Amino acid sequence: MIETDKKKFGEGESSISERFNEHKSKSRKIALSNSAERKVKLRRLEQSILKYRDEICEGMWRDFRKSSTEVDLTEIYPVLLEIRFAIKNLPDWMRDEPVATPISLFGAKSNIRVEPKGTSLIISPWNYPFHLLFAPLVSAIAAGCTAVLKPSESRPHTLKVMKQIIDECFDANEVAIVEGGVDVSTELLKLKFDHIFFTGSPEIGKVVMAAAAKHLTSVTLELGGKSPTIIDETADLNAAVSRIAWAKFINAGQTCIAPDYVLIHASQKDAFIEKMITRIEKNYGAQPADSNDLASIINQRHFDRLSNMIKSAVDGGANVIYSGVSNTTDRIISPTLIEHVPLESEMMKQEIFGPILPILTFEHKEEAVDLILSKEKPLALYVYSKSKKNIAYFLDHTTSGGVGINISAAHIGNSNLPFGGVNNSGIGKSRGHYGFMEFSNQRAIMDQKMKSGLGFLSPPYTSGKQKLISFLMKYF
Repeated sequence: MIETDKKKFGEGESSISERFNEHKSKSRKIALSNSAERKVKLRRLEQSILKYRDEICEGMWRDFRKSSTEVDLTEIYPVLLEIRFAIKNLPDWMRDEPVATPISLFGAKSNIRVEPKGTSLIISPWNYPFHLLFAPLVSAIAAGCTAVLKPSESRPHTLKVMKQIIDECFDANEVAIVEGGVDVSTELLKLKFDHIFFTGSPEIGKVVMAAAAKHLTSVTLELGGKSPTIIDETADLNAAVSRIAWAKFINAGQTCIAPDYVLIHASQKDAFIEKMITRIEKNYGAQPADSNDLASIINQRHFDRLSNMIKSAVDGGANVIYSGVSNTTDRIISPTLIEHVPLESEMMKQEIFGPILPILTFEHKEEAVDLILSKEKPLALYVYSKSKKNIAYFLDHTTSGGVGINISAAHIGNSNLPFGGVNNSGIGKSRGHYGFMEFSNQRAIMDQKMKSGLGFLSPPYTSGKQKLISFLMKYF
């Protein structure tokens, strides 16, 4: 166990404020840390994660029946990749960047320096409790910020392990976990953090942004929305089915970038459904509700929400093509395929966030685009096609936080790409260098030589100065 000052965040408002002030004070020192010092912290975090790997897997199984392989793939490994990517690139990220200086400012040198924003608050959700807490923490550490972590209280066994890791790796006045529910989050949001990183729903994102606005605190909001999947008449259905099934049903569909609904060319629909049923049963067996590879729904409220969503759609004229079987004891909903879903139904208005896949058809690509544009801008858009012309059309006529072409959800695994939404699906980007920059201030620095001057800018404005300014305006 690493010897640290083990002052913990307490339960009351006064205790939270007291510890926040300690972070404020410590942030000045941490801001001066160099890349080598930050790398030490990241390597320490990496080793602790590997040390507690089995406990993380066990905690997630106890919390929501998530298989250890899926935990490794979607929770632990992405964080390790982020750590290793930051360690490799941190010296370059921290280096001052020289930029050009216009001739009108002759004699000056210009550069951009990245500096830590300071104290940060990271609020993470329940669906990927480890990944979505530790990935932004890596960015905060790399940027030289302190971090208060507020994870979801609904994963108690996973939370216990995460606390062990944080307590073992960091002083509490540098990185600390705060436990509690909405009341604790509310008190934290009253404090004047320098940056807030929130992952969750658009509805709560608006609350976070409103609270941040009172202090003019910068925010990164990773939200969600209905991410569409387009399958045109040229698509390779075997590849599409395999990749969509993985991205949609992993974590029981409780993934912000999961394909929310399919828009498929009418000529491909029947073959797609047949292949998808075969793929589901290959992945989860003939009785998917009994599979140990299918995670449970987070709690009874969300289980009831999804069950009612199916019932309401069916009452409105939808048809369940496959499954819909539930295991109420373990809160399992089998992968469900549904067609003829009314566009005004909750299933087509709200993010599903569960293992339910509506299938809609189109004849002309313009129809698919019109449907997508009728909704909020999505976090992700997926296009399955062999036609470069069609792919270009869908990209040119839509917008989204990220895009997968003949792939789904995998773009989050590339630390060289920015990850995030647009408007309702998010503000700001994360991962890799983009995450580092979210926790950093870009400071413009201009160094003017003492012997050089900008006298022509100062009164009195003689005719000679006017001619010089006119010359600059015309040619430079």
